[in-house]
Amino acid sequence: MRFAQAHAITDVCFLVENADRAIDFYVNKLGFKLRRRAEGFADFSGAGLTLAVWEADHMSRTTSVPNRRAAPGARKVIAAVEVAPPATIDAIYAELNAAGVAIQAPPTNYPWNARCIYFSDPDDNVWEVYAWLEGGPEAAHDIARA
Repeated sequence: MRFAQAHAITDVCFLVENADRAIDFYVNKLGFKLRRRAEGFADFSGAGLTLAVWEADHMSRTTSVPNRRAAPGARKVIAAVEVAPPATIDAIYAELNAAGVAIQAPPTNYPWNARCIYFSDPDDNVWEVYAWLEGGPEAAHDIARA
C-alpha cells in the first residue's frame, strides 16, 4: 500500500461539542484565522495544514458516520507542532499561558530528546508543541533500527 507515501495530510478535523466555543479557543487563544464557517463546522488557516472543527452531532447527521463519544477527558489523538530551536518552547509556553491556555506542565525535556509542552482545547483534544534537543530525533532511541 502506497497511500500514505503518495498523499500528504492536508487537514486535521477535531470533533467537538460546540463549534462556537471551539472557534473562540482557536481564534482568540491560539491565533488561528477563521477561514470558513458553516452550520456545525469551521475551518481555520494557520502555518502548515488546515485545521477544522466539526460538531460531532452535526457530522453524524450529515454523513451517517456513527457519533460514538469517548468519556470526557479520554485521549484519542494528539496534534503536534514542531518548532525550533528548543528555547522557542519557553516563549510559546509564556504566550499561551498569558492567553489563558491551561498548559499541563511547564516546558520539559523528555527522554525522546525533545522539549515539549502539552495542552487541551475545550473538547479535550490534546496539542503537543515540541522542539528537538541537540542531536535531533536521531539522538533518541530509534525503534526502526532496533
